[in-house]
Amino acid sequence: MTHELSEDRQMRGNAWPGTLLLLVTLLLDPHAAGADAAETRLNILVYGATGKIGTHVVTEALGRGHAVTAVSRNPARITRRHENLSAVKGDLLDTASIRHLATGQDVVIISVRGVIGDSKTPESALQWLAVKNVVATLREMGDDAPRLIHVGGSGTLEVRPGVMYADKLPRLFLPKDLELEIEGQILALDFLRTVDDVNWTYATPPKNLTNGRRKGTYRTGGDRMLKDERGRNLISRADFAIALVDEAQSNANRKQRFAVAY
Repeated sequence: MTHELSEDRQMRGNAWPGTLLLLVTLLLDPHAAGADAAETRLNILVYGATGKIGTHVVTEALGRGHAVTAVSRNPARITRRHENLSAVKGDLLDTASIRHLATGQDVVIISVRGVIGDSKTPESALQWLAVKNVVATLREMGDDAPRLIHVGGSGTLEVRPGVMYADKLPRLFLPKDLELEIEGQILALDFLRTVDDVNWTYATPPKNLTNGRRKGTYRTGGDRMLKDERGRNLISRADFAIALVDEAQSNANRKQRFAVAY
């Protein structure tokens, strides 16, 4: 599925033409990428808000009028000021902290990476620990629990039926921590696929994330790696953030994984 912003919707100067085009576009495609204004203002909790993806998610969500709680181990790093932005300290290893921050939220977006401690097993990957702890917390919250959108790993994408991109990587030459993170993302996806009592989504970026401009367009797929006409699997972080906030608004991929790329 292709999602695209027209030029008129990217330009905010001419109100009537832009507004009319936006209304027509939303009638034809209610999940059009990067709608200028969300139908409902969401409370969005972003873990990893100072990361390379998280910063774009915060910007995109604020631009659509949502209220964002940006979580960081060091909130002082969040220097942006906005009336709808709160910067807080949080710990994905502490379920009490997770519950405190998740209360009153509509969506929790996790975009983190790293390995915890000296353990050299996939279970020490922060991506896995984050998903495990957040799911446990949301289960305890019951009907009051927000949705979960986890930013997964491209290593879980299939390059052909039954063969993941991770299976093709030269493990001998990978840094150990990166290998553990890849395995941790596989654990997270396998685990989420067993979860039926939490509203989760596993959003998978392509293997190449760039610092390119926000084009306002992207494609979505399932388990297979998406490639463009030149055989590339890539997207800018700004456009990947559009896909994440679109998903927060639409709940289009409830309890499943979806892939994003140009």
